[in-house]
Amino acid sequence: MARGRGLPVALGLVVSAIALGACGGGDHATPSSAAKTTQFSLQDPAYLKARQARERAKTTGDGTAREITRDRIDALPTTTPTAAPAGPKRPRIVQSPIPFPAQRRQEMAAYSQRHYGEATAALTDPKVIVEHFTETPDFSSTFNTFAPDTPDSELGELPNVCAHFVVDTDGTIHQLVPLRLRCRHTVGLNWTAVGIEQVGSSDAEILGRPAQMRSILRLTRWLQCRYGIATKDVIGHNESLTSPYHRENVASLRTQTHDDWRKADMDVVRGKLGSPDCG
Repeated sequence: MARGRGLPVALGLVVSAIALGACGGGDHATPSSAAKTTQFSLQDPAYLKARQARERAKTTGDGTAREITRDRIDALPTTTPTAAPAGPKRPRIVQSPIPFPAQRRQEMAAYSQRHYGEATAALTDPKVIVEHFTETPDFSSTFNTFAPDTPDSELGELPNVCAHFVVDTDGTIHQLVPLRLRCRHTVGLNWTAVGIEQVGSSDAEILGRPAQMRSILRLTRWLQCRYGIATKDVIGHNESLTSPYHRENVASLRTQTHDDWRKADMDVVRGKLGSPDCG
């Protein structure tokens, strides 16, 4: 069946044309109007020519017909697909969330009020990435350290300490906390830092594990490009006091830091990172 008027193409049809003038005027014919009958075939050359002309025509803005010729079709603008960003791809990340219910978020907001003067648990536009090592033998023991919401053993505060990511010895990247939330991992920087823990007991141990280092670099570069973080602001925990973003309202904690990832070893890491091509 041909589409358009619902008429079989192969058949000659009789079409009744209502003679509008026979009704003595007006815009439409009534059942009593005289009818004039015309016979023609859909294969009639004149009909086919007229139909082809209609199909070649487009209506312009002023209501006139314009034929779209091959030259004009070739000249029409084409849409070029938008190229994907050239920056580093998101690495494979295993979602391994620790409990972070409303109570823990409220505790994080209270912690932020005490230490930074802002009552929020939200991590907004982070400026720093802090690298840590766990001093635990495996991911499972690291997870079990961060998951319970109990006062931490060092400072005795709530919520418990945590990190956004943990990179296991085989290079598996686990995400424990959404990037929209703050984590307690570095005194003075928790308000603006993403925390990456690496399973291990020393900088040298982790630097000597190729699979783990590849994942650390991929994750760090991806975060740098996502948030516009410069390589100079990828720091080790031991460098926290030298960060221009370090701030701490509690006087007794203004010089508090840890030994993991000293400057000499972080210089090696920053050398490997280079300046990521974020597209």
